[in-house]
Amino acid sequence: MTSRTLRGRLAARTTALALVGALSLTGCGFFDSGSDPVPAESDPSPAERVYDSQFTRDGTFQSHIEVDGAKDVDFVYTLYPTKSTPRTNEWYPRGKKFFSFTFQAYDLAQGLRDPFRTKRKVYLERIRVTSRTITSGGGRTERPYQLDAEARRITFDPEPLSTQYGMLITSPKGAFELRNQAIEGTDPDTRGIDLMFTATVWIETAAGSGKFIERTVEQTVPIAIFESDEKTEVAEIPVNAN
Repeated sequence: MTSRTLRGRLAARTTALALVGALSLTGCGFFDSGSDPVPAESDPSPAERVYDSQFTRDGTFQSHIEVDGAKDVDFVYTLYPTKSTPRTNEWYPRGKKFFSFTFQAYDLAQGLRDPFRTKRKVYLERIRVTSRTITSGGGRTERPYQLDAEARRITFDPEPLSTQYGMLITSPKGAFELRNQAIEGTDPDTRGIDLMFTATVWIETAAGSGKFIERTVEQTVPIAIFESDEKTEVAEIPVNAN
């Protein structure tokens, strides 16, 4: 075999290997007229979607809500676990779990340091909270926390500023606060709890007008519950502690 023939065969073999390598790197053949295949995105399971909980992840929850007819009035629900069960990643189905929450209104049409008389007054008449469990096996729904009360009679402040419309919740003079609320234990297959808040409020139409409109302010707060045979560990704290 001549050296010229040998060099020709080696060159042909090198070209063929290069072609195979190119096909392998692109992941598709030269004869594929379609676009490159895109890996399918993994769809999160229903449980992952349901229990994407800010409260569980951050150890607190805060919402900012505006209602019709009350432009620039910001309603704020704030929830956080108490020191008796502070680690939200250890909230299990069995055993009680404790949280506190506040509810307040801010007149954003005025500056934070503006005189209080320039701010619209907001009064909280009634606070209602319902709950529901969501289970991994589609079991029965439980309601481990319930509340339905006249706000001024249960708030932490024993003497809130009140009128016929309820207790004042306009910042910075008023706020509703409730501490150490117990979520009862639930079935072992519980993987989440939703708390549904409904506040009945009266909002002044203009500062100093004395005219009010009634509205409801609603918020749902998802809470993740982790699978375990253990009971949620509860530490003893003073009744009025946070």
